[in-house]
Amino acid sequence: MYLANQMQFNLTNRILFEDDYILAINKPAGLMVEPDRNQNPSLLQYVKEYLKETTNNQFPYAQHLHRLDRAVSGIVLFTKKREVLKNLSEQFAERRVKKFYRALTSKAPTHFKGRLEHWHRKEKKKAALYTHQMEYAEKAILDYEISEQRDGYFLWNIQLHTGKYHQIRAQLAGTGCPILGDVLYGSDTAYLPNTIALQAWRLVFQHPVRGEQMDLIIKAE
Repeated sequence: MYLANQMQFNLTNRILFEDDYILAINKPAGLMVEPDRNQNPSLLQYVKEYLKETTNNQFPYAQHLHRLDRAVSGIVLFTKKREVLKNLSEQFAERRVKKFYRALTSKAPTHFKGRLEHWHRKEKKKAALYTHQMEYAEKAILDYEISEQRDGYFLWNIQLHTGKYHQIRAQLAGTGCPILGDVLYGSDTAYLPNTIALQAWRLVFQHPVRGEQMDLIIKAE
């Protein structure tokens, strides 16, 4: 279900969908989506190298529409054409894109199905949650259902409605159920290096040109 940290990989094997306009990649945990100031490897760099080889263009266009935390695996969507960037960006901004995640925890809340709703704001390099409105805080909402127990751990199926900084990580920890390996939010259960047990496994959106519904899925292992 989850991927170990690996910086060298064949991007072709991780392509979930590609046409002339968009490219969807199954990002491994441990790899950032975009470059940082320390020049660490990033998925965007791998995508551009791939497009150089497949298009014979030394300066190919590629832009990610959203991000995943470095320690999280799963679907990342890129556009290959500037002319469709506005359409796709608006879909994300207007919350018309449906985003689904899987997570593992060692604990479970009282209710195995429900909605988590908080006021959220970023404080330094961590998300803070509040039960009432605060200055600079925004609503954070997700729905969840715990469908099964695996090897003593609980599998969460999550639909993310708002997509704030570290939202899922903070909200699950706020219930007393931090994600496996997420030391930042209180997990004391070991997991894979530089990885937490969180995967963006499904993305539903409208194709920016053809208008059809795209439903991209990473099958559970």
